[in-house]
Amino acid sequence: MQTLPAQPVAGDQRADLPEPVDVAAVDAIVSRIGDRPECLISLLRAIQGEYGFLPEEALLRLAACTPIRPATISAVATFFTLFRHRPGGCHTIGVCVGTACHVKGAEAVYDAFLRRLGIAPGEDTDPQRQFTIEKVACLGCCTLAPAVQIGRNVYGHVHPNTVGNTIRDYLDRIERQAATVPEWTPVDASPIGEVRLGLGSCCQARGSAAVLTAVQQALAASGRRVTVKQVGCVGICSLTPLMEVLRPGADPATYTRVDPEQARRIIHAHFRPAGVLRRARHAARSALERLYGGNGDSEIERFEANVRDPAWEMQEFLRPQKRIATECCGELDPLDWDEYRRGGGFLAMERCVRELGPEDVLRALTESGLRGRGGAGYPTGRKWRQVFAAGGSPKYVVCNGDEGDPGAFMDRMLLESYPFRVLEGVTIACWVLGAADAYLYVRAEYPLAVERATRAIAAMEQEGLLGENVLGSGRALRIHIVEGAGAFVCGEETALLASIEGRRGMPRPRPPYPAESGLWGRPTLVNNVETYASIPWILRHGAAAYAAMGTEHSKGTKVFALAGKVYRGGLIEVPMGITLGEVVQIVGGGVAPGRTFKAAQIGGPSGGCIPAALSDTPIDYEALTRVGAIMGSGGIVVLDNTDCMVDIARYFLEFTQAQSCGRCAPCRIGTRRMLDILEDLCGGKARPEAVQELEDLAHMVKRTSLCGLGQTAPNPVLSTLMHFRDEYDAHLEGRCPAGKCKALIHYAISDRCIGCTLCAQNCPVGAIDMRPFERHIIHQELCVRCGSCRENCPEQAIDIHSGGQVVAGRTANGIGAGI
Repeated sequence: MQTLPAQPVAGDQRADLPEPVDVAAVDAIVSRIGDRPECLISLLRAIQGEYGFLPEEALLRLAACTPIRPATISAVATFFTLFRHRPGGCHTIGVCVGTACHVKGAEAVYDAFLRRLGIAPGEDTDPQRQFTIEKVACLGCCTLAPAVQIGRNVYGHVHPNTVGNTIRDYLDRIERQAATVPEWTPVDASPIGEVRLGLGSCCQARGSAAVLTAVQQALAASGRRVTVKQVGCVGICSLTPLMEVLRPGADPATYTRVDPEQARRIIHAHFRPAGVLRRARHAARSALERLYGGNGDSEIERFEANVRDPAWEMQEFLRPQKRIATECCGELDPLDWDEYRRGGGFLAMERCVRELGPEDVLRALTESGLRGRGGAGYPTGRKWRQVFAAGGSPKYVVCNGDEGDPGAFMDRMLLESYPFRVLEGVTIACWVLGAADAYLYVRAEYPLAVERATRAIAAMEQEGLLGENVLGSGRALRIHIVEGAGAFVCGEETALLASIEGRRGMPRPRPPYPAESGLWGRPTLVNNVETYASIPWILRHGAAAYAAMGTEHSKGTKVFALAGKVYRGGLIEVPMGITLGEVVQIVGGGVAPGRTFKAAQIGGPSGGCIPAALSDTPIDYEALTRVGAIMGSGGIVVLDNTDCMVDIARYFLEFTQAQSCGRCAPCRIGTRRMLDILEDLCGGKARPEAVQELEDLAHMVKRTSLCGLGQTAPNPVLSTLMHFRDEYDAHLEGRCPAGKCKALIHYAISDRCIGCTLCAQNCPVGAIDMRPFERHIIHQELCVRCGSCRENCPEQAIDIHSGGQVVAGRTANGIGAGI
């Protein structure tokens, strides 16, 4: 375990003087990575990996042994949020506060970790220096909200009452890291079947890695030769871990929400052990299973009883979808070169090298109607042609995988599940535009995406599709991976380019656009992950086939991350023009029983909230703009009647204000003032003219900000003002109709209380005295309004009051809005 300097102790003057560090490691890091300015972020990441933070001595040594100026090192080190400047614990707990996690209680989870670890106010590390806790803008596991990452392990559906179990599980995993899967000893000469398991980030967070181990152990014990195939994202994240069994002559069998013990039983039921002794052991095990309730196929059916109907669920989820960027979803091993080739992989690239000229490809992209999937929707063919026509060389190609929108995980899953497809699109762009070097910029919070992209690049180099002589053409193509360091603004293309060059991610005025002057002042193409993933399909199937889908001005399909208060969350790909209602109600299965669909937030911090009354709005660029939203990169977060729209606006302003680069005053100061007003509204302190002032500020910031971040930051505020003005008016009166804003509500126990004491047992702060068989009382001065008492009350006896009214209590359908 890494030994770190001692944690400063409050009140100790010596705590301000960190222990000296050995800077010899800095020289080795520079020798390994390089000393060029564009290496700076990678150097800083490596130094932090070595010491746990960025010691001043290490930064001084970095300046001494490289040509990078100290001012530049300091500027970059203080700009990106992933860099620490004081010692932390041995392990870091990252609590996701993305949109989906926020609406599902991430703040309560964060507070519960602080209490559990005994972290003092104003600190982020426990007294034993074992854990450091931090908020993460988005982990890209929105369907598992609230999500938490410790080390490289992601935990989904974390609850304030389960944070202790999460910590214990992580420590147990560290001890089990040395454990190995039993040796594979097949008896059969050829495979008799195949087992598929999704091993994307969301799947692993739901326990699919443990299921994989159980499957391998069960097959090793049986001696049967069965192919175990690790596939990428299966799309329907709400049903993971998802396990599919394929046998010759039998229909595929799909099992949902499988745990390790169920996985072993499924293997025993489908694949009878080879050999007399193994069959005898299997018969004994089966007898015990029957004795305790398990019996062959009926036991397998019982595994599926924990969901409504798995087959129907899958059918409804998939029925409106059309797969292009996510072609072969749940079927491909992300890193199986031969499998990708068998499905037509790299045929488009090879045609570009051997048959098609640049003009052919540019014409196909234009005729297809493909628009950039990063948010603005700029026509892809037009952008490529501008770079192609630009003078000067070299030219560069950049793939923007800096998916910073909270509530979005499309780029993450595409890179994890289809790395070859994304990279094929990048290589086609390089070939058409005459670029020898491409850069894949990926969020550091996506380690699995980085790992799989790195391995895919290595495979392409080995097969001759990357390197100094691509497919014998004499042309060189190279793809470089650059990891970000936590700055939402780097999703803006000019800020991203500055980051690749080793500078602070500061947007610059346009024109000139990157197509004319991008990386190092050269013509540069910047598209996002999904855009590149669509290119091979278009060139294989034809521009007309792509243009046949969608609407007049929004062609093809769009990948969305569907999350929030929706029954079936996941990664979906639907034709442009599908309505919002179809996505929420058919693909997503609607909201929970007893709740009502209230709105959908689309487009992240740059987007807006569309009310349920506008569910017939088509999802295309123009229609969304008309109702106050934008397509964005593709996050859809569903909200129900328990969500406060003023709080949602406050949440997004808090995010964008924190992520502002600070270069222009309208964004730096205007968003701060807007956030102050929203905090006053949620805190019951707003003046009568506050709402009008907020609206005026929003329009001013939108008109005068320098870059896209500031220009779109007011969108969540303006859209909620447009559609939910009554909620703002209620907050002016000191009421929160949804019962969400803590300063405007209090919890009270009604006469329905039976004195079961569950509320007192689960209160994390001891605000309820245990009084068996008597009506309980909440001590308001201690209550933190975390909701644990309501969640654990079997009689629904705890109401939420705001402004003298019950705003959430027992209704005919259970817990819901009282008015």
